[in-house]
Amino acid sequence: MSPDRLIYMANQIGKFFESQGHGKAVPGIAEHIKKFWDPRMKRAIFAHLDAGGAGLEPDVRQALSSLKATSLPAAP
Repeated sequence: MSPDRLIYMANQIGKFFESQGHGKAVPGIAEHIKKFWDPRMKRAIFAHLDAGGAGLEPDVRQALSSLKATSLPAAP
């Protein structure tokens, strides 16, 4: 899946949680990605984050950073 598509999807998740406020949005985004994205998708979005994370909304960027720190999927 292309990085642009993953960025779009992650930002859409962020928009869903936006109304809950920053304190609930960040963990909500992280939990959603943890539960529903496959390891390849997570590795690709983490690689994009490591390359600067262009296009990611701030709450999404923070959620991905926290998720990466706690549950980086193993390489195949």
